[in-house]
Amino acid sequence: MSDWPQSLTLVGAGKMGEAMLRGWLAAGLEPPRIAIREPAPSPSTRELAARLAIALNPAPSALRPPEALFLAIKPQSLEAAAPDLAPLAGADTLVVSILAGKRIADLKARLPNARALVRVMSNTPAAVGRGASAGFASPATSAEQRQWAQNLMRAVGVFDWLADEALIDAVTAISGSGPAYVFALVEAMAEAGENIGLSPDLAMKLARATVEGAGELLYREPGIPAAKLRENVTSPGGTTAAALAVLRADGGLAALMARAAAAARRRAEELAG
Repeated sequence: MSDWPQSLTLVGAGKMGEAMLRGWLAAGLEPPRIAIREPAPSPSTRELAARLAIALNPAPSALRPPEALFLAIKPQSLEAAAPDLAPLAGADTLVVSILAGKRIADLKARLPNARALVRVMSNTPAAVGRGASAGFASPATSAEQRQWAQNLMRAVGVFDWLADEALIDAVTAISGSGPAYVFALVEAMAEAGENIGLSPDLAMKLARATVEGAGELLYREPGIPAAKLRENVTSPGGTTAAALAVLRADGGLAALMARAAAAARRRAEELAG
């Protein structure tokens, strides 16, 4: 069983697509196996393709169904792109899609010859190799194709399989939208700092550095539960305990996050199609 497909076509080399490409190369996918289709490649994509001899926008006459077709275009572009993509999605091609809201059935309707389809929800930290994603595979996806998809996604972060495609909407609510929740937390912490006397610049600097450092602790200590890390910071009767009493009160942070995630999941369900 091969770790990587022999041929892979990346469709869409925007910020997320290029991040995926760089992750694959760093993980060992050989440049000659890759082709890129991107109507407006950035200077960095052009430079990377030229330097590593990666095929960038090969002529239509040179295109054949690859072993893997990775879709990283905007979801709203799928309809217009489908006629050009359909010939690339052969019966033996693994199709991996990170298009938010586009279900397996939607992909199948537009790529009728495809049988092995994997739908993934990723997030923007994939751009720095720290993505958090999960995916669902169609029944026709072989064990080897599942391994390819898993390796492609784990090259840019953590990845897990879902037993039910419907859970993609829950993943969207937690990791897909989650980076925005963290950024909102930084904004709220900085504003709170200003309210108790810090200058705006210092409040934001401290809020950003605190979240960055806490995230690094989570990353470097994967065997320690988040609850334990929280307890390590919280002295009984101390300042942190006083703050957490507010955050953990009825209607506090846990309840607020539950309502936010439920709202995100509902909206993901509404947008699917």
